[in-house]
This record gives sequence, C-alpha cells and structure tokens, in this order.
Amino acid sequence: MQTILVVDDETNIRDLARLYLEKDGYRVITAVDGQQALDLIQQNPPTLMVLDLMLPGIDGWEVCRRLRAAHNPLPILMLTARTEDIDKIVGLEMGADDYLTKPFNPRELVARVRAILRRAGPSSSGAKADQVRQLGGVMLDPTAREVTVNGHRTPLRAKEFDLLLTLMDHANIVLSRDQLLDLVWGYEFYGQTRTVDVHIAHLRERLADSNLTIETVWGMGYKLIENPF
Repeated sequence: MQTILVVDDETNIRDLARLYLEKDGYRVITAVDGQQALDLIQQNPPTLMVLDLMLPGIDGWEVCRRLRAAHNPLPILMLTARTEDIDKIVGLEMGADDYLTKPFNPRELVARVRAILRRAGPSSSGAKADQVRQLGGVMLDPTAREVTVNGHRTPLRAKEFDLLLTLMDHANIVLSRDQLLDLVWGYEFYGQTRTVDVHIAHLRERLADSNLTIETVWGMGYKLIENPF
C-alpha cells in the first residue's frame, strides 16, 4: 500500500486530507511541523508527501531544500495559502513537484496525488516505453527510473526524469511549453508554463557534464540536441 505523508499544522487540514486519501486506498501518516516530517521520512519513507509551506520551526521550503540537497527524490505536493506566483515558483524551484492553493477541494488533492504518483511510477505505455535510451553520454532506464551521466548515476526528481525522457524521445524537435506541460504534467495540471522553465533549468544543471544541451528556441520552446565531440 502506498503511504502518503501529510504535513500541516492545521488539524482540520490533516484530518480532511487523511479522510479523502484513505478513502482512495492510501495509507496516511501525518506530521505537524517540518522537523517531525523529516524524522518520519528518515524512519519510514513515504511514497509521497503533501507539504504545507507555512510551518512552525522548519518551514516547507526548508524541508524541500534539505531533501533535494540529500538527493532524496520523494514526490512533493506543496500546499500554500498564499496566492502570489513567486511563492509557488520558489516552492517549485526548491524541489516541489506540484502545488495546491488553500482552501482546496479535497477531490482535487486526491487527483493531484494520483497524477504525481502516476508520473513517478513505472511507465506502461508499451514496449518502447521500457527501452533504455542512450544519447550524448546519458543513459536513461525507464523501468529502473535511473539516469546515468558518463557512467555516474544522477538522481532526478519524478518530473525531471519524465521531462528528460520526453526530450530524449523528441531529440532535435522543438517542443513548446504547452506541449511539455501536456506530455509531462498531464491535462490535470493547472499551473503555469513557468513550471517548465524551472524544471528545464534543473535538468540543465544535471546534464552539465554530458554531451547534451537543452536549447531555448525563442518564441517556440525547447529542443534537446547532442553536441559534437
């Protein structure tokens, strides 16, 4: 059974999330602050974390930062009561996979959890989906969900992995931000195209030692190319 960690200092939010997630078949554990969340992740790693950004003590941003600094790819759905785009962008840049603004419909919470886990799980779209991709010193194994750059394993978050897989499957083809949102985040995603830019920036850092470049094609989108040796 997949385990969801819900981190929020508001009892009603934790209880509401637990009710709907358990009805959907998930095991739910909860934490009231960032330190408790980090301890639970260490003791009993969950499948996904629903994380409020505004927490006492260690806040959600810092929880994200620590996990990603430790190369922990745990999928994170962040909750925020703030509506400013910059807060959502910072959360995504810190390593969150998606966000949901409070107050939220609990059914949307469940739908977003499903979508994140579907993207993080093994692909089931046919034989080609299982084939290992190799390009420019990068090897991507869809079944093991592993990426190596010049023989060295490179941890990627769920969306970074799916974004790289999509770009490799469309090498030398320009993909618009909207196309990438549909292919990687799915039609359920209600975020902004800025999300794509954030994840492209992260991928560029991960691929810095490879022979691959993600080009920006101004006014159109992005294109993955292999550089000549």
